[in-house]
Formats: sequence, C-alpha cells, structure tokens
Amino acid sequence: MTWAAPGWQACAALVERGDPDRFAALMAATPAARPALAVLYAYNLELARAPWAGKEPMIAEMRLQWWADVVAEPAPRAHEVAGPLHALIRDRALPATRLQAMADARRWDCWTEAFADDAAFDAYLADTSGTLFALSVAALGGDARAQEVAAGYGWAAGLAAFLRAVPALEARGRLPLTDGRPAAVAALAGRGLARLAAARAARRAIPAATRDALLPGWQTAALLQQAAADPLTVAEGRLALSEFSRRGRLLWQAVTGRW
Repeated sequence: MTWAAPGWQACAALVERGDPDRFAALMAATPAARPALAVLYAYNLELARAPWAGKEPMIAEMRLQWWADVVAEPAPRAHEVAGPLHALIRDRALPATRLQAMADARRWDCWTEAFADDAAFDAYLADTSGTLFALSVAALGGDARAQEVAAGYGWAAGLAAFLRAVPALEARGRLPLTDGRPAAVAALAGRGLARLAAARAARRAIPAATRDALLPGWQTAALLQQAAADPLTVAEGRLALSEFSRRGRLLWQAVTGRW
C-alpha cells in the first residue's frame, strides 16, 4: 500500500545518520514502502537514543514520556518526526497503545538495574523490536496474523541486535543479561533461533507487499547461530558478520523475499 507524507525524507535522513543497518534495509525496500518504514524507523531511533541523551535518568524518562504523549494526542506536534508519525498513525490506523509500549519499554535503558528476570527481558524485546516489526507490517497493509508472525521474527531480530550491543551496554554501566555465562548466552541464542524458526514456518501469513518490513532482520539467523556456537563472541564484542556476508544476505532477502 503506497503511502507518503511531507517530511518522510527527513525521517529517512535521521535513520541514515543514526541507524546505518536499518537504513541499508530501508534502501533495499521498494520505493513505495520506504516512506512509512522511514517514519517508523525514525520514531524507533528517537526512542532508542533518548535514554543516552544525558546523564540524568529522570530527564531521559521525560524524553520518553514526551514521545508517549505524542502518539496519543489527536493533533500533530511541530517536529520533524512527530509530524509524519502522526500522519502515519492517522492514515494507517496504527494503535497508539503499541507505539506507547515501545516508548515505555525503553525506560529500562534509562537506569542501571538489570532485568528482573527472563520474562522482563522477553517483554523488553517484544515491546521494542517485536512491536516495531509488527507495526511496520501493519503500515504496509498486513493483517493481525501477519503482524503476529512479524512480531516473533522481530523478537529474534531484537535479540540478535541486543547481543551485539552487550559490550557497549556494559561499558555504560548496564547489566544487560540476567545470566552472562557462556552456556546461558548460548541457550538464549537458541531461544532466539527457535522464535525465528517458528516465524519462518508461518511465513505464508506475510503478504508479499509487506515483506519489505522484515528486511531489517537480514542478519538475524547468522548472528544467532554464531552466538549459539561460540557465546564468547558476545562478551568479547566479536559478534558480527563480514561486510561481504552482510551485503550478500541483505541483497538475497531483498531479491527473493525469503527470510
């Protein structure tokens, strides 16, 4: 479903500067899908960087609350992301509650406490990456079942990205994993691979017109397989693909539509 609103190009520019991997996926998407995806990715970027914009956790929480208020208000605010986001919410009937959940989940990033348990960690991935993938599919016209499958795929993609970020989070004083022992990390990666397999088994629920929304997960399988086989890559900051593999996997997914 083609959609565009004034200002989406500015959103794409923000993503280009702040989230290079997601921007690469955006550029691999069809031109018709880019405006809606750019707006959602810019919103996600604003949420992701809000907790790190200053040293005061309360200020960071206020930034997140600002965004939670933005998506709930009937009138748009004069902001380069808030304006196009409001138009997308209106035109694609995106649920404000799910967009607010994305903001609320990021409150964990504002503080130094560890996740309370595995369930809290799972919910964080579901409300951040899982919801982003689901809403991206919704913005391109996917129904409830397609969104459900995308959410599972997004959970796995979020886990892969989170594992890559573990060293940086630790350097900033965070306690990212409830159990950082190699065996536990390998098991966690295995859970991610199971979620990925479940989503792939239901891939027929994802209409062809919405598959561009899944492009940001192009590295997921390889990264999780790497973490499961050698969990020390996570702690040592070696969890990554070669540039050749990164480019090749993205091109393959964009051309074939398979993930």
